[in-house]
Amino acid sequence: MKLKITLILVLISTFAMSQVVEITPFATGFTSPVDIAHAGDSRLFVVQQGGAIKILNADGSVNPTNFLTLTNSTILSGGERGLLGLAFHPDYANNGYFFVNYTRAGDGATVIARYSVSAANPNIADPASASTILTIAQPFSNHNGGTIKFGPDGYLYIGTGDGGSGGDPGNRAQNINDNLGKMLRIDVDVAGTYGIPADNPYVGVAGNDEIWAIGLRNPWKFSFDANSGDLWIADVGQSQIEEINFVESTQAGLNYGWRCYEGSNIYIECTTPGLTFELPFAEYTHSGGACSITGGYVYAGDNYPDFSGKYFFADYCVNRIGMVDISTGDIAYSATFSGSNFFTTFGQDIEGELYVAASSGGTIYKIVDSSLAVSDLTLTDISIYPNPADNEITINAPSMSFPSEVRVFDLTGKLLQSAALEQNDQPLDVSGLQPGMYLMNITDAVGTAFTTKINIY
Repeated sequence: MKLKITLILVLISTFAMSQVVEITPFATGFTSPVDIAHAGDSRLFVVQQGGAIKILNADGSVNPTNFLTLTNSTILSGGERGLLGLAFHPDYANNGYFFVNYTRAGDGATVIARYSVSAANPNIADPASASTILTIAQPFSNHNGGTIKFGPDGYLYIGTGDGGSGGDPGNRAQNINDNLGKMLRIDVDVAGTYGIPADNPYVGVAGNDEIWAIGLRNPWKFSFDANSGDLWIADVGQSQIEEINFVESTQAGLNYGWRCYEGSNIYIECTTPGLTFELPFAEYTHSGGACSITGGYVYAGDNYPDFSGKYFFADYCVNRIGMVDISTGDIAYSATFSGSNFFTTFGQDIEGELYVAASSGGTIYKIVDSSLAVSDLTLTDISIYPNPADNEITINAPSMSFPSEVRVFDLTGKLLQSAALEQNDQPLDVSGLQPGMYLMNITDAVGTAFTTKINIY
């Protein structure tokens, strides 16, 4: 029996939504995917924790040759370590530069390094082009952060964890002379390794010049809203609360609270005069098995209008998708569905459409809204059974003019199969379809049309 993967939206908050959030398999065969990025074109680049970056094409195919492979002589992988982040330079089309975040073999230090694409092949990086930009010593094996992103200002933002171990015993997140537990912001377009933007908050005063914001525990995933430029930081909690922070990208010098606060709750009483904290825009507790937030993106695509104004996220330990209303901070969740995905990262393509990666099974899913996909029914006496189905569907259409055509699409509009209908009660073989939701369109000999959803399990 195939595993059904349909997600039916369940509201648990006050904002109403008409969409039906579903995930549909887009590509498989990945090992521990931890990041997904695009380079300004239709390709997606999937980062694997073990050191490989693979190219995922718009048709769902994966290039047989890795874009880049970092071996265990370069990276230390396992647990929360490995190749963790990827960002393409805003002018990548001209300069070919991209940046990676990894933990270094030998000592586990965080390294931000620059590479170049091969001059001869746009689908392969030049491994000899490596240049270390920034190194940050790590006192423990966990809380390494991982995400790197270019902001709307053209600067590179780097999320760093507090260095690990429970409760930030070194109080690094609140220490302005330590780059751990921070959001860093550097200029990579200067001679040498990197420069410091003049408006970074600690330039010319006490504190490390690289720091943009402090008080973060482990900002595993953060992103910029592609439309507004606003910054969204999902910060992994200690033992009770997962938090989502939202600010305008120009807001510098904020203190997100850790370890004084876990979410909006006091964790350790902090009495330093003059401290002010930026409390979460949204948060949730560990009730129901949640354990670690996987931040995503504000939807910026055009295919699903009901996704507009929503920030998508997940939790590593609960098999569902969450959404935050960016106007109110209210959270809604999809239903928890069967199986285990362990969502590790989201991705956003050049069109603003969203993907999510499962470390269990190595599948990249596309996030879709099936409620918008079905057209008005014209033929009213058609029945499709069984639905849901496993291997075969029968189409009963007593008033249809034959011959007719039946076509099956995925929820992104990709045609998957077509067949001719010659008679009533004709079966259709669907055994080649992966589990999920699909659209079936039937057009008879005089042009009358019928479209409905079918479920394959």
